[in-house]
Order: sequence, then structure tokens, then C-alpha cells
Amino acid sequence: MASTSVYYIGTYDIVDVTAFQKYPPIVMSLLPKYGGEVLASDTDAFVVEGAGRTMNAVIRFPSKEAALGLYNDPAYQEAKRIRQASTRNVSMVLAHEFQLPGTT
Repeated sequence: MASTSVYYIGTYDIVDVTAFQKYPPIVMSLLPKYGGEVLASDTDAFVVEGAGRTMNAVIRFPSKEAALGLYNDPAYQEAKRIRQASTRNVSMVLAHEFQLPGTT
């Protein structure tokens, strides 16, 4: 089976904007190492249904291993602490790219 892209989907509420501002530059510096590409990032997304969050992001990675590589990278650990201290109501998931059955 061919490797499929995986999509990181993150939503959370930013509760300390000043502290949170240190987080994105660290993530952006690590994305190239893992083949990550930001597809969407919005602090004012339109809520169609459910509860909205102040940050909504979608990042494509070439594989689940690449996405987890970034998440577990020693250089990301300080960024993770910053995010965890400055946000609430966090949801972070990895979703595999949709493929029709029988396609590669």
C-alpha cells in the first residue's frame, strides 16, 4: 500500500496571546524538516456547527511518522510547553488522506 498524506487538525482557544506568539515561529522552523505544509490557519474561522475555537489549523505531512516526528522532536518540546500554557480546549488529531477503495 502506498504511503498517504496525513493531516494534522488542531483547534484550541488561545488564552494568553502574548505567550502564544512565541509558538508559531518554532513550529514554522520545524515544518520543512518533516515535510509539513500549512494548508489553513485561522483565528477567526466561520463556525458552521458546534463550538468555535480561537485557533484552527490544518497541516499536511507526507506520513503519520513525519507528523509524529515533529511532535516528538526535542526542538518542539519547548514549543509544546508554550502552547499548553497559553491555550485551553485543545484538540489535535491526525487524519489520513481519503482514498477511494481500490486506488493507490
